[in-house]
Amino acid sequence: MILSIIVFILVIGVVVIAHELGHFLLAKINGIRVNEFAVGMGPTLFHFQKGETRYVLRLLPIGGACVMDGEDGISIEDKKDKEDTDFSKEIVDVSETTANRTSGKFTDANVWAKISVVIAGPLFNIILAFLLTMILVSQVGEILPVVTDTMEGYPAEAAGLQAGDKITKVAGERVYLQNEISIAMYLNGNKDVEIEYERDGRRISTVISPKYNEEDGNYYLGLTFGEYVEGKGWNLVRFSAYEVRYWLKYTVKSLMMIVQGQVSKDDVAGPVGIAMMIDETIENSTPYGLSTVIFSLINFAVLLSVNLGVMNLLPIPALDGGRLLFLIIEVFRGKPFPPEKEGIVHFVGFVVLMMIMVLVMYNDITRIFS
Repeated sequence: MILSIIVFILVIGVVVIAHELGHFLLAKINGIRVNEFAVGMGPTLFHFQKGETRYVLRLLPIGGACVMDGEDGISIEDKKDKEDTDFSKEIVDVSETTANRTSGKFTDANVWAKISVVIAGPLFNIILAFLLTMILVSQVGEILPVVTDTMEGYPAEAAGLQAGDKITKVAGERVYLQNEISIAMYLNGNKDVEIEYERDGRRISTVISPKYNEEDGNYYLGLTFGEYVEGKGWNLVRFSAYEVRYWLKYTVKSLMMIVQGQVSKDDVAGPVGIAMMIDETIENSTPYGLSTVIFSLINFAVLLSVNLGVMNLLPIPALDGGRLLFLIIEVFRGKPFPPEKEGIVHFVGFVVLMMIMVLVMYNDITRIFS
């Protein structure tokens, strides 16, 4: 379990640093002062000052911050802690208002510069996911949606699908990987599904009714796939992009299911739940060797990074999507909202998000004991 906690901290740290680094680099490029670059939340464990920016490592290995000057209506000048590890004595001077600074403030930047800074965090998460996926694909290759066999007694056989058929669409959506078919069928459930496939250069469409499997309680078409392709040259870039596309689709569809009430509270995980999943991933992959453990954790980091990127683009106050919404409105209004009022909205949103996080963590903990 100790190993799992260490891995959890490393995985979360890499994903958070990538996100905040996106904000940080675009802020610097656009001449916006960054007062603090923090990884983690809560009491300060370690910090140092370099130039105008204070770099901080905090106790709780969740979240992070790239604090830009004036982004919430005030100019923040962090002072050194009287004692490095005493959070209660950390002094933050918030007495300087936006009137006291005339350059380097987030609010003084061009609206398109501000939009680029806000989008950069989620974008860097997608870039990180792509780079990690390239590592995976280069080592383990990819499975294409080409049929190798049909299961006797299942609807795919009755519909006439054969070995060598390449699935191109499922329920009207283009597919490039075998994994995309698996998730599409999982989300489809027992509904009839239209399958489009290629055979001898011809495109053929058929509608199939999935069959229920009593052993595991899932619905299946009765197809097996196994055409392997190596992740080299152009295939490495192409299939890595397809993998990230797959995870983006999966994340968006999962969020839609949450909004539509199609998932329960037990299907949502917070930091504790993520740590449990990492522990389970390590336990399940250990019998297959160290390389399998590493590749499984990289795959988990890809999923986590994509999730963080997509979640942060939701139009919710305190998230990047909430800030982006204000900036889009600013484009059409021709002038920004008063930063002090926008800051209050984001603060309220942050409080609500923290309350939700506490509830999710409580649910994770009760799930452990139950």
